[in-house]
Amino acid sequence: MLINKIKWGEIPMGIFIPMCNYTQSLENAIEFLIQNRNSRTERLKVDSLDLKWIPGNWLKAVTGHNKRISVETVDRKYFEICLFSCVMKELKSGDLYIEDSQKFSDYRKELSSWDEFNSNVNSFCEQMGYSGDFDKLVNNLKQLLKSKTKMTDEYFPSNESVYIKDGEIIIRKLSSKKDPDGFAEINKLINDRISKVDLIDILSDTEHWLNWTSDFGLISGHDNRLISPQESYIITTFSYATYLGASQTSRSMDGVNRKHISYINKKHINVEKIERAITKTINQYNKFSLPKLWGLGNSASADGTKWDMYQRNLLSEFHIRYCGWGGLGYYHIADNYIALFSNFISCSVWEAVYILEGLLKNLSEIRPDTLHADTHGQSTAVFALAYLLGIKLMPRIKNWKDLKFFLADEDTEVINIKDLFSDYIDWKLIRTHLPEMLRIAYSITKGKVSSDTILRKLGTYSKKNKIYLAFRELGRVIRTIFLLDYLSDENLRRIIRTATIKSEEWNQFIDWIAFGAKGIIKENIREEQMKAIKYNHLVGNLIIFHNVAAMTNVLRDLKSEGYTINEDIISCLAPYRTEHINRFGKYQLRFDKRPRPLVDDINVLSRKNKIKN
Repeated sequence: MLINKIKWGEIPMGIFIPMCNYTQSLENAIEFLIQNRNSRTERLKVDSLDLKWIPGNWLKAVTGHNKRISVETVDRKYFEICLFSCVMKELKSGDLYIEDSQKFSDYRKELSSWDEFNSNVNSFCEQMGYSGDFDKLVNNLKQLLKSKTKMTDEYFPSNESVYIKDGEIIIRKLSSKKDPDGFAEINKLINDRISKVDLIDILSDTEHWLNWTSDFGLISGHDNRLISPQESYIITTFSYATYLGASQTSRSMDGVNRKHISYINKKHINVEKIERAITKTINQYNKFSLPKLWGLGNSASADGTKWDMYQRNLLSEFHIRYCGWGGLGYYHIADNYIALFSNFISCSVWEAVYILEGLLKNLSEIRPDTLHADTHGQSTAVFALAYLLGIKLMPRIKNWKDLKFFLADEDTEVINIKDLFSDYIDWKLIRTHLPEMLRIAYSITKGKVSSDTILRKLGTYSKKNKIYLAFRELGRVIRTIFLLDYLSDENLRRIIRTATIKSEEWNQFIDWIAFGAKGIIKENIREEQMKAIKYNHLVGNLIIFHNVAAMTNVLRDLKSEGYTINEDIISCLAPYRTEHINRFGKYQLRFDKRPRPLVDDINVLSRKNKIKN
């Protein structure tokens, strides 16, 4: 029986469900199942057990009735499955926790104390860009929603790119932006004049400029005894970033030993060291003037791309959209093209969970406060948490029919876009739980708890959790305000599209770098999988850095030769250039080397077994 397969000793009865309305009944059900774990009857007597925790769609299977009526017995197997299903959902939402668990511990214990929060709330709110007076904060949001609704409604009749058909929003496709005069000529001249270079030489050049391997060294902390540490680190980075691996790299490069490469990777380099090298590269990149004409680093876009993996892997999952097994590399790309953050997650993970993590963990000098993403990179909970963290979430929007707009109150008059709105905002719910929501946001900024931990708890399975409901309600406010801006401002839609295109170009760029092993991540160890993503991320940024340095020199030469170069032309250039880079090394034809003469007789068998012609 199912109950006998569970080690209940690992799930203590210290269950804390402060925000759900069936706390005691669920605890009693768990205790009841423990007491009856050795019972072999098909139906269990539950005449004294409160069953209000059972979801409506389980009633028929568990009790034999479609309605909630008093019953004496329940089907044992369905009761167990139903209970385990509820426990799973409550663990995910954080309403139920397991003491000393790494994944399902009580996240509330990790939050900053109320005393610490109360003494810092005003400065925190000021830093995030909103009022520390809770009543004023709620009222400001209400007035902002009302004003945005009124402005959008009044402007809508003159909005030629947006219309409503059968209650659904239709947005006309943005027109393509023509390249400025002279762009094609300048772009071709850059391609012709930029020096041809081997990929391994790019790593060497950037090491001379940046010393990006300076943080690499024995993880144990002991003194480094390598004879040529920089060369070893460059070769190891090249090996794993391109997915060639130690063996193939050693066969392709003279004087390189595969065991040495593997040793360097395992003993000298970890994820944290690679991230520091990435940060150093980003900070030096930020000193160039050319990228500032592409973007000031105030915004970033987030997107994921699938990396192939073998099926027998703990992280590997089948991705329906890509039709293959693998995991998702998740990246944050700044508006000046440099990659700020990378992560490796399973295909089934909701990408929106990790959308804020990249900005919060970013330690570089490029500090975006606006984040763009694809449609699946948003939800009401993400909008709410992003707002409280001072982040402007502006994703690309599809599937308008699935989105709901909300009015500030019943007094708001809407004429032209009234078909879009479905309900009113519950401001009382937001105000009641605003201190707790702010304490969560404050704790995230202090590193007490991660944003992805909170967002995992605030999934759709948290519908009975009052904090989830409050986050959802606040998110409805912020998302409705954004959607109204999205409808009214064509330039905003163009900015978002441009940002998401940069993410897609980055995905193609790093796929080009990972030419070895058909781009398959072969490692089964989680740390090594993450390192593969980080190595690839690092080399991608180093190539961008090298390209910008080369483009800067070419543009300076062209300017001195009298070519017209303006901001419009430069803004259309991009550093994801690969035509001048040789990934595969150089092959030498040695035709003067004579092979051994051909021998067609194997001549190794005894006479009686000799092969007859």
